[in-house]
Amino acid sequence: MQQQPPPVDHVLIVDDDAGIRELAAQYLRKQGLQVSVAADGRQMRAVLAGTRIDLLVLDLMLPGTDGITLCRELRGPGAPVLPIIMLTARSDEADRILGLELGADDYVTKPFAARELLARIHAVLRRTRMLPPNLAATEPVRELAFGDWRLDTTARHLLDASGAVVALSGAEYRLLRVLLDHPQRVLTRDQLLQLTQGRDADVFDRSIDLLVSRVRQRLGDGARGSRYIKTVRNEGYVFCAAVQPGPAGAGAAGAGLA
Repeated sequence: MQQQPPPVDHVLIVDDDAGIRELAAQYLRKQGLQVSVAADGRQMRAVLAGTRIDLLVLDLMLPGTDGITLCRELRGPGAPVLPIIMLTARSDEADRILGLELGADDYVTKPFAARELLARIHAVLRRTRMLPPNLAATEPVRELAFGDWRLDTTARHLLDASGAVVALSGAEYRLLRVLLDHPQRVLTRDQLLQLTQGRDADVFDRSIDLLVSRVRQRLGDGARGSRYIKTVRNEGYVFCAAVQPGPAGAGAAGAGLA
């Protein structure tokens, strides 16, 4: 029996600049990707409603509903996890930070080389689908329980004390999983960046700090008096609650461990 080839990754580019949109799409298709395009939020929603999309390239500045609003919508409760790379023509760091805070997995600043966009796409897809090597030893565990929470490592979502699902982005899940695998151990920002994104930090890289802030929000945790993730000044972060592995469905026994 002949083995079926793996499915081709499908990328959706949302940009109101037809030139950028079509040139990027043409290049990515030549590199073996399937590509759809949209000029605004309305067209984006139509594509997402009827097509399997593996990654979204989303322009920050769009007519009508802007990219920030669309990103917030795509990261809302009940929305499926979809990797997002944001495009911005602005050089202002605040725009990039806002995109990351809303759950974008990466960003590319215009003007950009098509090869750079391709590299970012492959990197985000790889990070989304592959856990860091250090997680392999605990992968058979279906749940990790801590405090009033449980992390389902199969569905990759968070469960609160009542069993309600709290959706996580791919980046949020990877960070929380790494922290839960190394409780009571200080992890530097460089270590967290390597484990969750497979790259080194530059001097001005704040992506891990923003990601930690997002995960704290998911857990209802504040930076000061944090119950779960504490900041260690000049070093990094430490997950300070007790963590107990267990099979899926056994989370009630693990609640209240902190």
